Parts: sequence; C-alpha cells; structure tokens
Amino acid sequence: MSEEAAADPLRAAAETMHEVRERCVWSQQITHRDLVPYLIEESHEVIDAVENGSRADLREELGDLLWQVLFHAAIAAQDPDDPFDIDDVAATLTEKMVRRHPHVFAGEVANTPEEVLVHWNAAKAAEKRTRRSVLDGIPRGMPAIALAQKLVGRAAGVGAVAAPAPGIVEPAASAPATEQELGDALLGLVALAGARGWDAERALRERLRALEDEVREAESGR
Repeated sequence: MSEEAAADPLRAAAETMHEVRERCVWSQQITHRDLVPYLIEESHEVIDAVENGSRADLREELGDLLWQVLFHAAIAAQDPDDPFDIDDVAATLTEKMVRRHPHVFAGEVANTPEEVLVHWNAAKAAEKRTRRSVLDGIPRGMPAIALAQKLVGRAAGVGAVAAPAPGIVEPAASAPATEQELGDALLGLVALAGARGWDAERALRERLRALEDEVREAESGR
C-alpha cells in the first residue's frame, strides 16, 4: 500500500481492490454482468441495515456496497476499448453534483426543498437533451412497486396519469390515511392475488407496460 493510500482510507480501498483484481484468480474472471446479483444483494443489505440494523451494521454494509463500486471500476479500467477507473468515476460524479447544485456552487438561490428540486430538474434536463421521452433512463429492472412510483410520477408530467383504484386514492372511509395503513392495503392486495392464483408482481408489471404505452401516446400528441 502506498503512503498516499495509508493516509487516505478511500484511496486505500481503491488500491486494495486493484490488488485483488490483479492477484485473485476468482476476481480476475468476474465481469460487470457477473457482479449484478452481488450489487443487488448488497444494496438490499444496506436498506436492511437502515431499517433494522445498528450503526455498526450500516457502516459495514455501506463498505460492502462501496466495494461493488470499486470492483466495477477496476473491471472498467481493464477495458481495451474504453477504459476508465475509480478516479474517472469520482470526477464525473463531482462534476455532475456541482452542476446540479447551483444554489450551493453557482450563486443561485433555493430556500425550500421544492426550489432545490427545480434547480436539480433543470440541470438534469440540460444533461439529457438527447432523451426523447420522459420514460427514457428509467431502469426496468427496478422492483415493481418502485418502478410504478417512478412511472406514475413521469406520467403525471405529460398528463397520462394512471387511473386510481376506487377507494384507494380518492377520498373514502376505507382509504389509507398513513403509510402503515397503505402497507396493510398493499399486503391485502397481495394476499388476494395469492388466494386467486394471480401473480401480483406480474400483474403490476403488465399494467406498467400499458401505462408506458399511454405515456408515449400522450407524448406523441403534444
């Protein structure tokens, strides 16, 4: 380990990853695609540590997730056609975050979270000028409910809002009034699906595909 790394824990982690990639026969064979299941698993372990774990658990799980980032960067550094390393990743991240926070770095003003979001969305839109649809850039591998929240939010922006289930969004005596009650309602729907032999995940994903069609139709009519 270099003296620079010894004084910088992040640099030390990057150099450790470099050594592992160079000298561990298992790690040498791993590709970006091979790492995907580990990235998903480590992300969920961070979530579990946030929701149920101790501070020590969270510190450890964040480190494991960081290892995945370092691993991907180490693989990318060996690409013969378009290599980049963890320093390139960090530089790109820093540039983007500075650009998306003009109220911090460029003299703009944002006194509320809503005003911050305006700056963020404006910077993001400028970065993504080549995107033709509000649906572009949404990872379809997200869990169905997380994907639904993302798609519904984007759909609202073009006037293609998914129709709410009766008594769920519209005011009603049975409508959930808290997140806990919403959780109960969602669990009840999943239980109903199981009782009727339906696949709740598939049902939601199929409805989301229809919502995507509705969004693209609304965009084509603008």
